[in-house]
Amino acid sequence: MKKALFSILILFLIVSVEASAQEKGQIANENSVYPIPYNNQMYKRTVWRRMDLKEKQNRPFFSTSNEITRIIIGAVESGLIYPYEDDSLNKRMSKEQFLENLKLPTDDDDDFGAADDAGFGDDSGAWGGNAGWGDEEETASAIQYYDATQLNIMRIKEDMIFDQVRSRLYWDIQSFEMIIPATEVATGIEKSVGVFKYKDLEKLFRSMPDRAIWYNRQNTAQHRNMADAFLLRLFSARVVKVSNPRDDWIQDISPDQRSALFKSQQEEYKLIEYEHNLWEF
Repeated sequence: MKKALFSILILFLIVSVEASAQEKGQIANENSVYPIPYNNQMYKRTVWRRMDLKEKQNRPFFSTSNEITRIIIGAVESGLIYPYEDDSLNKRMSKEQFLENLKLPTDDDDDFGAADDAGFGDDSGAWGGNAGWGDEEETASAIQYYDATQLNIMRIKEDMIFDQVRSRLYWDIQSFEMIIPATEVATGIEKSVGVFKYKDLEKLFRSMPDRAIWYNRQNTAQHRNMADAFLLRLFSARVVKVSNPRDDWIQDISPDQRSALFKSQQEEYKLIEYEHNLWEF
């Protein structure tokens, strides 16, 4: 009887140790909305895409007053989601720094106070408008911020994964980066505002069925939630980088803009061709 109890105890300890080891080691990407176990991934490549919200196909994500950028900015101001420093999603960015990145450039930034005093999210002030100090002795100009409609560039990072168990190819979106286009920056160079975990954005979109809508221009009775629109891949975004040993962007290895666009199309065709040829293996 004692030997049986001792054997059971040993077995219990072994199972507990194995379970603990499995909990410590990740079995799937924790940033994925629909995680695929690593053991099931036969093939994987990481792709970065550039999404212009002013393109015709992307306009439903940028409908008046319901722009995806406006929704994201409001969520950050309300503390519903957090921005990150880069698309590794390892280091969070403070809300103050995020708002600082959105501030329009001025000749004398030293006279301005903290970004929190600008009245973001307050019904009494308009986004991108002036926020006065209310003190007659203050001579500083009011702080101004980029309007949500000016932020029309998003950079998407996603994993292309073939699940060998389900025999399907999946596009697993990891992050969204909000970018101020070069035309809106005095230096003529694009400026990153912040990076967001798509898993957080997907949850945010689901919680806002009346605002986070993909506008259906063909049938206004059949709008879709933005989360469903991204799941169905109803957006247009050209490839700007595919994972490579040198971590080169297509723009960096192309002599001019036209060549970069051609190379981007080539990379897109390669991805499509690979998916098609999977069924011939």
